[in-house]
Amino acid sequence: MIALLKKINQIIKSLNKLTFQQTLLAGLIVLLLLHAHPGASQQNPSKKTLQVATKIIPPFVFQDKDKLSGFSIDLWRSIAKEMGADFKFIVYPTVPDILNQVEQKKVDLGIAAISITAERQKKFDFSLPMFAGGLQIMVRSSDGKNNIFPNLLQMFFSPTLLQLVGIALALIIIAAHIIWLLERHHQEGIISKSYFPGIFKASWWAAATLATQADEMPKGPLGRMIAVIWMFIGVIFVAYFTATVTTAMTVQQLQGDIRGIQDLPGRVVVTTAGSTASEFLRYSRIKAVEVASIDKAYDALLKNQADALVFDSPVLLYYTANEGKGKVEIVGSIFQEENYGIVLPNNSPYRREINSALLTLKENAAYKTLYEKWFDVKKS
Repeated sequence: MIALLKKINQIIKSLNKLTFQQTLLAGLIVLLLLHAHPGASQQNPSKKTLQVATKIIPPFVFQDKDKLSGFSIDLWRSIAKEMGADFKFIVYPTVPDILNQVEQKKVDLGIAAISITAERQKKFDFSLPMFAGGLQIMVRSSDGKNNIFPNLLQMFFSPTLLQLVGIALALIIIAAHIIWLLERHHQEGIISKSYFPGIFKASWWAAATLATQADEMPKGPLGRMIAVIWMFIGVIFVAYFTATVTTAMTVQQLQGDIRGIQDLPGRVVVTTAGSTASEFLRYSRIKAVEVASIDKAYDALLKNQADALVFDSPVLLYYTANEGKGKVEIVGSIFQEENYGIVLPNNSPYRREINSALLTLKENAAYKTLYEKWFDVKKS
């Protein structure tokens, strides 16, 4: 650069000694030199580092310590390379968080598994669709449901039945003490005067009567009155206990009957808060339990806290083929088809460049290579 300026200075000093034609020729040479070294006249403005918001959602975005990977991550890196742009990823916990940051223009764009919806189009710009998906239903694997013994053990040790057993024991102890107090002084009483073993006999009588199987009755008039009341309580308790067990067994059997969206009303359905799945279920008037993340939704399903999970199909398929293999399965076909896109603030200057880069990747098969890398169709 310094050498170039020295040459230009020498040319200018020699202009006084040149004719008009020679001066004109020297001017052209200077222009050519400046054109060949554009940095002499001005320097290129530094490019902005784009702030890219994302969230962890396999297989679109994985995080291993500080390293991000996944379909959406690799796709954006390829798009940025086509654009010649520098960028920095910022991880947020949920899609609503990403949308909020984009709307406030605290980040330049967001990419993960963000559905393009009519409602979101009112507030944001979206790129061309980068992935076609939709919603699907996940249930626990039918292999586990068909094994009767674990299911029976699980049913009998359920909180509801354990609570009923606890109530029955408390009632038996109370009734046994009342009968022992009333019968211990009766000459022909069925209970011994001493607390032991009298209370054991009274407890046996109370338990047998609760099950409507008593073989003898108290001898005193007050004891018989208590016995009649206790028998009515026993009839009511047995009916309630039978109904509870029958309901539990029926629900357990029906859990294997979920085959599509039409089977969800009346079931316990889980999904993530703020997702398009939660919006669809709300619109369809299907009551759903909303949790903070998809991992918590998986846990709720596996722990029998929900009968079905509704979420994005590619995410569920990936989990079914990997961590959830043998534990869960997908039922029914895709409904509520959706497209994922890159979300940007309204009137973003980067939308045109991103769309151009995305089309280029699809045309030169780079997109197909990324798709086959992250979505093993045969495995799913």
